[in-house]
Amino acid sequence: MGTITTKDGTAIFYKDWGPKDAPPIFFHHGWPLSSDDWDAQMLFFLSHGFRVVAHDRRGHGRSTQTDVGNDMDTYVADVIELTDHLDLKHAVHIGHSTGGGEAARYAAKAKPGRIAKLVLVAAIPPVMLQSDRNPGGLPKSVFDGYRSALAANRAQLYMDIASGPFYGFNRDGAKIYPGTIQNWWRQGMIGSAKAQYDCIAVFSETDFTEDLKRIQVPTLVMHGDDDQVVPIADAALLSVKLLQHGELKVYKGYPHGMLTTHADVLNPDLLAFIKA
Repeated sequence: MGTITTKDGTAIFYKDWGPKDAPPIFFHHGWPLSSDDWDAQMLFFLSHGFRVVAHDRRGHGRSTQTDVGNDMDTYVADVIELTDHLDLKHAVHIGHSTGGGEAARYAAKAKPGRIAKLVLVAAIPPVMLQSDRNPGGLPKSVFDGYRSALAANRAQLYMDIASGPFYGFNRDGAKIYPGTIQNWWRQGMIGSAKAQYDCIAVFSETDFTEDLKRIQVPTLVMHGDDDQVVPIADAALLSVKLLQHGELKVYKGYPHGMLTTHADVLNPDLLAFIKA
């Protein structure tokens, strides 16, 4: 574990576990979380002989609580600085939710030899916001609601998200894990309210259409069909059509946070794709 300082003076916290000569996997977390959200995957892949790396995005987790640079291009510039610092070659990049957008843009920009494969899990591309060009997206009022609730009572908003739609705990018959809710809340509250507020516009308004078209590496798109946060119809089902080498895997009844609730299913699927 360590930090790097980016060109604009931001400290980026990261974890780097496993043999440095092992095949690397880089994980990109979602909003408003941290690298801790990848615990189940990092431990799994570490046990299978991989080098696993994950960072806290600027303004999130243990990285600098930035009030500037909270935009997708800067997020990706930070990742480029970190992957260059660690000299990660032929890495698999796995992104969840907002981190899926970050991973997609990184893959579109990555230097030759840096990335081998890409995985987008419950990811935000191509674009979440409803518009004339994207009629199936979510209306701006949804994201304005997030902003208002965050400004009014961030702690309660994060409790409501984690205990409800994120993990599908609001569905009839769902098995609820209080520790999972508390861990989501803990990760969110560690970060900067300003950066997380700004990131709502980033994850809702950033258009990744051209990034997806430029990606040349094999890409696995994984999505639950009961995702209440990033609905599958305007995300994975569109993304896979834009990718040159895309593969879609749909999980019936799975929620947005399926990497946690169904790690026992997704981890082996990820491993199979990486080893293929």
